[in-house]
Amino acid sequence: MRTAILLFPGINRERDMAIAVRQSFGAEPKMVWHKETDLSGIDLVIIPGGFSFGDYLRCGAMAAQSPIMRAVKDHAARGGYVLGVCNGFQILTEAGLLPGALLRNAGLRFLSMDTMLRVERADTVFTSKWETGAIFRAPMAHGDGNYAADTATLDRLEGENLVAFRYADGNRNGAARDIAGIYSPNLRILGLMPHPEDLVDPLLGGTDGKPLFDSLAAA
Repeated sequence: MRTAILLFPGINRERDMAIAVRQSFGAEPKMVWHKETDLSGIDLVIIPGGFSFGDYLRCGAMAAQSPIMRAVKDHAARGGYVLGVCNGFQILTEAGLLPGALLRNAGLRFLSMDTMLRVERADTVFTSKWETGAIFRAPMAHGDGNYAADTATLDRLEGENLVAFRYADGNRNGAARDIAGIYSPNLRILGLMPHPEDLVDPLLGGTDGKPLFDSLAAA
């Protein structure tokens, strides 16, 4: 799967993502600066974590207006795959590619710790190497991870089985219905807050996050 990792000023997880891609795909990802607009030949676009544009205005709001995001929308419209993690999830909601918003954490404190996630379905390109209901560890590092949406949107996500992951060990950031990640209706766009890319090698402390990238590689 040919992969592009997007770079914005303030993004800081692109190297972690590159390690995960190399581990599972056996290929080097393409690094794409946010002012570029060419995603031709790309199967998977990854928007990594960090603090794009210093999180000014709202997390992800400025990055969502970058030239590359027009290309990402076109890529998604063609049926391409998109993965956004942490700030990447925030950017996807700000760009309108996923519903809802990421608000300040409950308690208004930055959270940097491991959390446990539950896989809500294992029949997607992102989760085929897990089983439904599997619990895995993933680090989280965010100040704005409180997923919020109106009741109708939350009910639609539940009814259409578009919740990808839920917090399984207590909801520290206040996210509605314990939601840690969601899919687009065609299951080709995934946004989640914790960082599976930080657990893909025993030298990094474990391999709990590797099934996500192995699932993508299997596609």
